[in-house]
Amino acid sequence: MVRIRLRRQGLKRQPSYRVVVVDQRKARNGSYLENIGHYNPRTRPATEIIEEERALYWLSVGAQPSDAVRRLLEHTGTWSRFERLRAGESMGDLLQEAEASRGELPSPKTNYPAPAAGESKIKAREAARLSAAESAGSDG
Repeated sequence: MVRIRLRRQGLKRQPSYRVVVVDQRKARNGSYLENIGHYNPRTRPATEIIEEERALYWLSVGAQPSDAVRRLLEHTGTWSRFERLRAGESMGDLLQEAEASRGELPSPKTNYPAPAAGESKIKAREAARLSAAESAGSDG
């Protein structure tokens, strides 16, 4: 069976994910059929980018999303457009609607910095909070 699932990328403790179409028997980070988007939970708000046309195509030919990918599809609105596609709406209208509803991308800078060598997670977060406060104070 073909599944749509997440494929982990990134360094230790700095995950980002690709949304891929893969045979369910393959390993988590094994070979895949197609990359249809990406997800980065480390940015605020989380970066969720799905290629609507390819996602709707794979869903229409029977690919099953994993639970995590289904939540992403619901959050981006792709799942509701897929249900409307099954009800008989045309693909072109749905893709135009998806293009119009696409929002602005969040900053690629993460609010969850990785700790430096020998530094704890708490110190890294505190340093990030102080630098954010300093930059907010200098802007105003």
